[in-house]
Amino acid sequence: MTDTAPQPVPPDQLHFALPPTFEDPAEERRHRKERLAAALRAFGRMGFEEGVSGHITVRDPELTDHFWVNPFGVPFAHVAVGELILVNQQGAVVEGRHHVNQAAFTIHAHVHLARPDAVAVVHSHSTYGRALAALGERLEPISQEACAFYEDHAVYDSYTGVVVDDAEARRIAVVLGTHKGVILRNHGLLTVGETVDAAAWWFMTMEKACEVQLSAKAAGTPVLIGHDDAVATREQLGHDLVAWINYQPTYERIARQDSELFD
Repeated sequence: MTDTAPQPVPPDQLHFALPPTFEDPAEERRHRKERLAAALRAFGRMGFEEGVSGHITVRDPELTDHFWVNPFGVPFAHVAVGELILVNQQGAVVEGRHHVNQAAFTIHAHVHLARPDAVAVVHSHSTYGRALAALGERLEPISQEACAFYEDHAVYDSYTGVVVDDAEARRIAVVLGTHKGVILRNHGLLTVGETVDAAAWWFMTMEKACEVQLSAKAAGTPVLIGHDDAVATREQLGHDLVAWINYQPTYERIARQDSELFD
């Protein structure tokens, strides 16, 4: 037995994942589609799916006005890469053999158009997101996670039914502005990101923040985090890279358990 203590592993020899970069558009397209299929499966397990409502879209790396999206009527938890469909800006399917949910895609199309930086857009009818949306409230800075959205989300304070109108979809995009998320009154949540991973994480944590806010207010009067501290926390946690890193355990769990998603 030796008395020599184990030596620390040099930091540069420890694994730390960062978003990959690509020189080949085909490889980047495949990567985005894999992340999209995995996010849909994760959302299915989290209960974010209701009927045929809900979409995640990701911009094609070459045809930047075309978007990969989940096929209409296929359960989130069963979507594989080969089933994803490619849709143009007008909502016409140009690759794939399934329909697209035109009502939902109308919103996505205009958000993508207004936000060239938004590689991915997420919208689904989650329970707590809809509950807070029914109140027409913003998220308040009552938790560390909620501070990621402090002064970086909006409320679309209108509801006129299922969004199939281009004019209303444009108004939603305007209200979203440069923010990472918007609460659609009486409807639900929508988030954006520069990767599928980031947009999915923002949706997941926004939904959880809605649950926490509703629970805290049901129990009493929440103590707000002060403005300066909320801003400082947002600057630490509110970036897409941080969202990407936070999302990796979710992706790894799905990828390891559902190898058929890559088919």
